[in-house]
Amino acid sequence: MRALLNLVGGFASGGRLHETPIEDFESQLRLNLRPTYLITQAVLPHLLAGGGGSIVCTSSGSALKPFSGAAGYITAKAGVLALADALNAEYAKDGIRVNVILPGTIDTPANRAARPKADTSKWTPPSRIATVLRFLAETDGVRGARIPV
Repeated sequence: MRALLNLVGGFASGGRLHETPIEDFESQLRLNLRPTYLITQAVLPHLLAGGGGSIVCTSSGSALKPFSGAAGYITAKAGVLALADALNAEYAKDGIRVNVILPGTIDTPANRAARPKADTSKWTPPSRIATVLRFLAETDGVRGARIPV
């Protein structure tokens, strides 16, 4: 194994923080941060045994530029950034590179169904994300990048 692409996640708005039940907040952590931790933890021994490799995590631009009504989602995606930074600090000497993509709204059938009146012209096509993922997985000299997609 040479690369891990952490792509699991999703969005749910929760309203303002004082209106958001803790269960909804925790749900976003379980959906957006916990899988990245668990899969990475499971794959790291294989990357270490192979002499290194690449991990690419999926966060969001909103982790760097938050918007109202999504504290759980934003906190979880900021947690992904912090986890990636911690992984770089812990595993760089082992030849493991960790980078993060920051997609906007991804143009998927589910997002189109959820937002039928949205202007999809600025949404990110999955093919663009795939191109960036491949670059990050294959390029040895890139570590600690946070790439908007």
